[in-house]
Amino acid sequence: MGNILKLIFSRIGIIAICILVQIIWILLIVANFSSYIPLNVILTILSILIVLAIIKNGRHIDNKLPWIILIMLVPLFGGLLYVFVGANFYSTPMLKKINGNKKNVRKYLVQDLKTIQDIETQDLDVLGQVEYISNYVGYPIYNNTEIKYFPSGEQTYSAMLEELRKAKKFIFIEYFIIGEGQMWQGILDILEQKVKEGVDVRVMYDDVGSIRSLPNKYDKFLESKGIKCVVFNKLKPVIAVIMNNRDHRKIMVIDGNVSFSGGINIADEYINKKERYGHWKDNGIMIKGEATWNFTVMFLKIWNAYREEDKNFNQFRPTIKDTKGEGYILPYGENPLDDEIVGENIYLNIINQAKKYVYIFTPYLIIDNEMISAITLARKRGVDVRIVTPGIPDKKIVFTLTRSYYDMLIKDGVKIYEYTPGFLHSKVFVCDDKIATVGTVNLDYRSLYLHFECGIYIYNAKVIEEIKHDVLTTMKKSRLISRKECKVGFIKSMFQAVLKIFAPLM
Repeated sequence: MGNILKLIFSRIGIIAICILVQIIWILLIVANFSSYIPLNVILTILSILIVLAIIKNGRHIDNKLPWIILIMLVPLFGGLLYVFVGANFYSTPMLKKINGNKKNVRKYLVQDLKTIQDIETQDLDVLGQVEYISNYVGYPIYNNTEIKYFPSGEQTYSAMLEELRKAKKFIFIEYFIIGEGQMWQGILDILEQKVKEGVDVRVMYDDVGSIRSLPNKYDKFLESKGIKCVVFNKLKPVIAVIMNNRDHRKIMVIDGNVSFSGGINIADEYINKKERYGHWKDNGIMIKGEATWNFTVMFLKIWNAYREEDKNFNQFRPTIKDTKGEGYILPYGENPLDDEIVGENIYLNIINQAKKYVYIFTPYLIIDNEMISAITLARKRGVDVRIVTPGIPDKKIVFTLTRSYYDMLIKDGVKIYEYTPGFLHSKVFVCDDKIATVGTVNLDYRSLYLHFECGIYIYNAKVIEEIKHDVLTTMKKSRLISRKECKVGFIKSMFQAVLKIFAPLM
């Protein structure tokens, strides 16, 4: 009883109650007006018009399917709920600043034409991918950057601590989840020391991601230690789609020369100091050199939407020493407020251009028809497609939904593995020994359509061999799923069908 009361009176409990009250309020409006036939007819017609507008303007209808069904089944309630929750009719001033700052930011991200010309002589498919990211998303590619892949959170964390201790000028940290514990404390101890040394230390975390792992007003605690802090898109007791736009990125930048990204957040389960779902399989990636500039600008773009303190980002651009480049490195970001579905488009391009194989790590497999078609078509033209998902889920309903996609993929020859020792949180594509991308983008609707994300596109670098080795090693610890295992009873199959309809809301 005490735990229930604690949850109810917690910040997340109070917000949930407020949102529930608003939903009940909408239901009461519907109940009161349902007896007024003329008004009810008008509102029903408006709801149908909303459906038609969704179909007319929607580039990804799968993403809006739950709303279409809800509005058609209960037009008045569904239409009102869509206006409040599903439609992007309004935004917070902060999100408007982030989205409106694109032109100002692009001047800092200039593509070196010589690098593009070099790629053009090597691979036209890769050139197309790079030009898409550079021209439409705004991030250039570099060939003078070192890169190191870490197949576990533990190895990533050790490298992070080593590089943080070397910081002389600034440290930028941006994570979806920061949680109190051994991992964060090890970092925090260094940050406090660096503040004393005069280093500019900034931390940004997502409010929803960290709501259960950090105390309320933790930003004030960090500020008291001299660490500048921003809480991204604070959760408010209002039903609105903007609360879905979360900062799911994982970025650490040190002096503009070194940066980290990958799958891990900053909490003890990511380095297996706390067991939640068996062994936590994750990864990280470190780059040294000019490509770090993309991550620096990514961070500053959002930071300055909250705290306008950097009129010129170039003050954080380091004098890069001659770095022995390893292939081509392109850190990129995903902005859910624009018209580009960057993460999905990069994944689709990799699959569509594959000649020999595509190996995939993803904690969630909740995909639309376009992704399903690309994966199965690649397999039908002879590409070896393998996907590794968790063996122990972190969310059981989402895991049930993930498994609902197995049969249609396995039927066409795709191999699916479940990581037996525990939960796989890595997000990796590796293809044909020449292309890989490592980052934060899950194969689910939230990552692909709603979240701020990031990743690193890699071409023709030796590190791709290490990434491939990690995938193959993980497969040996995983269980190959047979089509026979995908057969479920009638009730469960109907439940999975319902889950698929509402997958975009999960």
